[in-house]
Amino acid sequence: MKQHLFGKTLTELQEIVVELGLPKFTAKQITDWLYKKQISSVNEMTNLSLKARDLLNEHFELGLTAYTKVQVSVDGTRKYLFPTIQNKFIETAMIPERERKTVCVSSQVGCKMGCLFCFTAKQGFQGQLSAGEILNQLKSIDEVNEVTNIVYMGMGEPFDNLDEVLKSLEILSAEWGFAMSPRRITVSTIGIIPGMLTFLEKSEAHLAVSLHTPFNEERRKIMPVQVAYPIDEVVEEIKSWDFGRQRRVSFEYILFEGLNDSPAHVNELARLLRGLKCRINLIRFHPVPGTPLKSPGEKTIQQFKDALNNKGILTTVRASRGEDIYAACGLLSTKELVK
Repeated sequence: MKQHLFGKTLTELQEIVVELGLPKFTAKQITDWLYKKQISSVNEMTNLSLKARDLLNEHFELGLTAYTKVQVSVDGTRKYLFPTIQNKFIETAMIPERERKTVCVSSQVGCKMGCLFCFTAKQGFQGQLSAGEILNQLKSIDEVNEVTNIVYMGMGEPFDNLDEVLKSLEILSAEWGFAMSPRRITVSTIGIIPGMLTFLEKSEAHLAVSLHTPFNEERRKIMPVQVAYPIDEVVEEIKSWDFGRQRRVSFEYILFEGLNDSPAHVNELARLLRGLKCRINLIRFHPVPGTPLKSPGEKTIQQFKDALNNKGILTTVRASRGEDIYAACGLLSTKELVK
């Protein structure tokens, strides 16, 4: 099978063109076509010589994949379904706001982390996405030219696919790539410390950590990663890192009725995060079949937010979006798998 050009870095493309006997500057021309323009074939790279296009066509293909399904919510959120390896599927969400359009991309096919509240976990791990497959979720949606922000919060754990995620981040932020500011990109993790530290060193994108409870034993029951990487160790590593003025760290906190929404949780969160400049994003739980978890009432959510803000932790409640189109991550792709 031919290799894909889309998802290659400038360095990789330079190696390719030199190997093909083409001038090294051809690589920069190719990146312009791949990441700055809309094309559907190598033949559309009209500033390349006919010889160059013939050589590329002989060994490579573009590597873009169209979505197979899109669901549109009454609130404007769109959920795209993309085919991937071995007839599996991944999901991509486009979330419109007043002056922003945020794309939520997947980094893996399924997930091996086993979080109790995540429907993607019920698929199990089915494969890694290449940098090209990650970026294809941006390039192949209808709103490609309107996207302002990217979040790695879709299917999978980004730091369990670290090399391809870092490669995709390089292409997103490089001048020769999409030229997007890393301050418009956020990568979410459940707290895989080695991958997190490498990401902090090699990327300037924002970091988000899925926290969900500050108590070790409680977190272990809903997030098996707690055994290998306890949340207090994750937070201590973050506290030791210099984020500078513009780079942001935030914590995602899904509220579950009767599990993690008490005053004791507020107090322990304040203790855990003391001295760290950060934000907590509270998230209403979208029901997932097969789990006993449910979201608390609106009064409890607002009281929890106010209590954290009174402790000096900037806390907001994330607006629920796309509830009428399988909002929970993994629902749409799982339904497609079991047809």
